[in-house]
Amino acid sequence: MNTMKNKQEILDSVGKNPDMMAILTIIRDLELKDTWLAAGSVRNFIWNLLSDKSPFDRETDVDVIFFDPDVSYEETVSLENKLREDFPQYQWELKNQVYMHLHSPHTMPYTSSRDAMSKYPERCTAVGLRLHADVTLELFAPYGLEDVLNFHVFPTPHFLENEDRMKLYQERLSKKNWQEKWENLTFSKNLRKI
Repeated sequence: MNTMKNKQEILDSVGKNPDMMAILTIIRDLELKDTWLAAGSVRNFIWNLLSDKSPFDRETDVDVIFFDPDVSYEETVSLENKLREDFPQYQWELKNQVYMHLHSPHTMPYTSSRDAMSKYPERCTAVGLRLHADVTLELFAPYGLEDVLNFHVFPTPHFLENEDRMKLYQERLSKKNWQEKWENLTFSKNLRKI
């Protein structure tokens, strides 16, 4: 089994992966505001690499997020369709985080993509990557990397603080069935607020 211990090792692995770099370049070149490759796209890449699987899984959604109040839902769908048409080898999911709070009960509108990522269901999913114009990579992980690097699944504080969100969290874990793909996952039994 591969081991990665820190942010730099993750960034090095991403930088060496042709698919990840192609996706990050495509995303950067969209020139949308506050754009990131996020969530399962990043988490699954790390878990696959650590599990000695092919790091980039073409069946995994390519979760692209951005934050721009001036881009409508319809424009976002149109951009997503264009990505699917221009780059059909990837499973594009483009989401303007301006609207995504509506999918999480009792949640105030997000203020940025980083704010949205910090309110994802699991801490191991709250990760994002982006490529800057100078070709440097940036990794954002508001809860650190310990959970994702250790295959630990635990809800974010945002989900822990609300019973309705925790119900969605539990339903999501049941539906995703991640342990079939990554056998060494651990799920926290202690779901008290942190």
